[in-house]
Amino acid sequence: MSYEMIALLMFSSMMMSMLTGQRVFAAIGVVGVVAAALLWGNGGFELGFSANMKLLKWYALLTLPMFIFMGYMLSESGIAEDLYKAFHVWFGGVRGGLALGTIGLMVVISAMNGLSVAGMAIGATIALPELLRRGYDKIMVSGVIQAGSSLGILVPPSVVMVLYGMIARQPVGQLWLAGVFPGLLLALLFAIYVVIRCWINPALGPALPPEERDMPLIEKLKLAQAGVLPFLIFFLMMGLFLMGITSLVESSAVGALGSLFAAWFKGRLTWEMWNRVLEQTLGITCMFMWIIMAALCFGAVFDGLGAVKAIEGLLVGEMGLGPWQILILMQVSFLIMGAFLDDTAMLVIVAPLYIPLVGKLGFDLVWYGVLYTITCQIAYMTPPFGYNLFLMRAMAPPEISLIDIYRSIVPFVLIMILGMIIIMAFPQIALWLPQHVYVRG
Repeated sequence: MSYEMIALLMFSSMMMSMLTGQRVFAAIGVVGVVAAALLWGNGGFELGFSANMKLLKWYALLTLPMFIFMGYMLSESGIAEDLYKAFHVWFGGVRGGLALGTIGLMVVISAMNGLSVAGMAIGATIALPELLRRGYDKIMVSGVIQAGSSLGILVPPSVVMVLYGMIARQPVGQLWLAGVFPGLLLALLFAIYVVIRCWINPALGPALPPEERDMPLIEKLKLAQAGVLPFLIFFLMMGLFLMGITSLVESSAVGALGSLFAAWFKGRLTWEMWNRVLEQTLGITCMFMWIIMAALCFGAVFDGLGAVKAIEGLLVGEMGLGPWQILILMQVSFLIMGAFLDDTAMLVIVAPLYIPLVGKLGFDLVWYGVLYTITCQIAYMTPPFGYNLFLMRAMAPPEISLIDIYRSIVPFVLIMILGMIIIMAFPQIALWLPQHVYVRG
């Protein structure tokens, strides 16, 4: 049997295992280990052990539990709810102002958490009821919350970028910096869309009546103080790292300790909340570790088979495609896979194939990490298996139907695709900040 046929058999076996409902890490890891044993005998079983040892030696892996802990601690302590009250007053006088405030809240939550799930939960439980009560269009605000929460995997500290950095062997610090301007660009595009829609049809997002938003400036400033602690934690954490005072892992510890202090300072640190945060942190961290270990094992087998060279020969040699044509095909395949797989599954499936090929084609792997992350955002919102669709359906009130949720994401998915095209056309949007900071340092 040819190596190409073995690689195709491995890939199809993995996909079939996932379709039966197996966990991602189990499907990938078992196929990798079994294929290695059949190809190279008893020694092939050592691939799984080697992947485990390689994983445990990755010092940067310590950032995962730290940032996940920071996000859940800030979310569970109610700081996000305080922030939304401030956005409510400051933006409420504009048409669509509360929707704009929700986008702002999602950006802040993204900088606090690094995951999409937390922003989704906060937006659906805090912002959505208030927006509906104020007469906002249910379809528009459903899309705003889903799109805004997806920024959590692009704006630093992004946990997905940590995962990409480990598999692609790229500096996590540069990946985070590369996600700053693209994340803000997408948030700006979302805001522009909301402003235009509400300007054309004011009924979609009515402004708050004056009696609800008119208050002395001193009262508004007191409400704005809700954002001081999370912003202080974020800038302290990222500032120390960018100035070279702390390493990446040490900065993550600063963020975790800062979130713990913020919860204590607010008087909301209880044993019940502490246990809940630790359980959530442990669960998410273990999931990521299993997935990385399985991906390393699967990737080692693929690399040994020479599958990357075979695909490169097919696309470049036989089909005669140029680098940009191949890159566009990759992104299209990501968008198709995103309708059926989550972000981690997509990464571990294509990482052994796409990432080395992207490097050989002459593209920057940090820049490509941003493109991959944006496609993950789109995957979170595309049926039939978009995570954010399921979360919104579970948390939304009865008047928002599944059809409404599906309709709500269409314009925002198109906006994300537009944002991805802009970043492909102008790579410096992603690369200027990491190049500037690291060259200067």
